[in-house]
Amino acid sequence: AVQERRRFGPLGWNIPYEFNETDLDISKGQLEIFLDSYDEIPYRVLNFLTSYINYGGRVTDAIDLRTIDIIMKTFYAPEILEDGYQFDPDGVYSSVPVSEEDPQACYLEAIEKFPLTAGPGVFGLHENANIACALDEAMGLFGTVLSMEASDGGGGGGSQEEIVGRAAKDMNDSLAALGAFDTEAISMQYPVVYEESMNTVLIQECIRYNGLINEMLDTLPQLQQALQGLVVMSGELEVMARRIAINAVPGAWEDKAYPSMKPLSAWFDDLVARLTMLQTWIETGIPVVFWIAGFYFPQAFLTGSLQNYARKHTYPIDTVSFNFKVLDIPWEEITAKPEDGVYVRGLFLEGARWNPEVQSLDDSLPKQLYTALPVLHLDPAQYREEPSAGIYRCPVYKVLSRKGTLSTTGHSTNFIMWIELPSNRDDFINNIGKADQGTWIKAGVAAFCSLKY
Repeated sequence: AVQERRRFGPLGWNIPYEFNETDLDISKGQLEIFLDSYDEIPYRVLNFLTSYINYGGRVTDAIDLRTIDIIMKTFYAPEILEDGYQFDPDGVYSSVPVSEEDPQACYLEAIEKFPLTAGPGVFGLHENANIACALDEAMGLFGTVLSMEASDGGGGGGSQEEIVGRAAKDMNDSLAALGAFDTEAISMQYPVVYEESMNTVLIQECIRYNGLINEMLDTLPQLQQALQGLVVMSGELEVMARRIAINAVPGAWEDKAYPSMKPLSAWFDDLVARLTMLQTWIETGIPVVFWIAGFYFPQAFLTGSLQNYARKHTYPIDTVSFNFKVLDIPWEEITAKPEDGVYVRGLFLEGARWNPEVQSLDDSLPKQLYTALPVLHLDPAQYREEPSAGIYRCPVYKVLSRKGTLSTTGHSTNFIMWIELPSNRDDFINNIGKADQGTWIKAGVAAFCSLKY
């Protein structure tokens, strides 16, 4: 189960670990030793050795450690010795009733009934995981084909140079119409004040986006001139032209931009939407509902929200944390800010969906890979008492790849925060001693700010 989850990509593991047969052999050897040495089976010891040392020794992501812990608890449990103990919701894989006369024949007969290819259910994943896996493989293949495309192009759409030139001109015109943010004027309109940390968040966001805008407004005219033969086509501009030709974001822009897995056309539309959000904020004031996916650095926004509450009530900020409330109201209909905290929108769920009828997480519908999460009220409180049941601790990421690196600020380049979503599935205490739900952990349920399209 640990090894085969890798074929489902980030749904299986955030990082594709190199598990091998040696890990399995060592785990089987330890299991044999402990079964022979103790009258009572030490399930907790076996779970710890396997999930944190044999396999877990390779696991470096904290969220993957939570996943491997619940997977091992499924197999290292007293119930596994009972006939009919199911390893998947459909009952395809279950504990084998053994006859004392011929136990080997019982196991062989059960193995013969197993399907040739294990479905995602035995790994705790939804059937949609097969679709997501196939889509990733297909998109990877198409990406390879596009990268090998002949440089002269063809067809009725014009040569590759013409296509790149039109795309560069369209993007340059659209971006020039928006222009870079006048941070000096914005800082005068929204000065740094003790009572409103969002003013600082706005200025910082404008500065970050200006770096990307200036890079694009510098390189796009150069590329157009190079395509027209007015200036020398440098190596950097040639690489940029190739990336634009295959609808990919040029590397020079990616270096200045936020994480994204979108193709160039969708990426540029998303950029325009982000800049429009900030411009609307500047012109009309602090939003009632924040589009969290539009922030370059959402962690600063979350810290600013906590800081506002802490300063309002004169609490130390390290004693304040968020409660999470799901609002089944379209964000357009919300006209007033909350008394404390913020309303946020723009998150997508993978692996599950929000069911407003039962006010709980629920299984995804067939062929529905991603669903929008309703508006969340991030409601701060001092010395908040964490829930003991009825919630799933859902990780929130910027993009679908899930994996990230620790930046110099101490924040991950991908992971943003944990949110607690109401759920009616079985509760358990996770590997760090907090209430959680194993069903959604094994299903790889997570929330994202941005998809691939």
